Amino acid sequence: MGYQQFGISQQLVQRVKLKMKNPVVKDRIKKLVENVNKADLQDPAKVRRLVKSASVILNERLTSVQEEQMTQFVLAQRIDPKNTFHLIKLWGMFR
Repeated sequence: MGYQQFGISQQLVQRVKLKMKNPVVKDRIKKLVENVNKADLQDPAKVRRLVKSASVILNERLTSVQEEQMTQFVLAQRIDPKNTFHLIKLWGMFR
């Protein structure tokens, strides 16, 4: 499942990818997610909080619809941050 199937625009993804090349921004995002586990990524409230926090760090104003789309996307991926295969799959999705 790609992010576009969840209504997330390619333009938004491209802007975020560009901003993530900034080392300061990248470090702030890493700190945001460094202690996140599989259970956190299956909890809609925690995922929504992470999406909101990341959007502030990235200086991206998201509508409530965009926040919900991103939350649903993360929940649908069933990401386990300790599983290398999951991380490679996500990396490939956003290359």
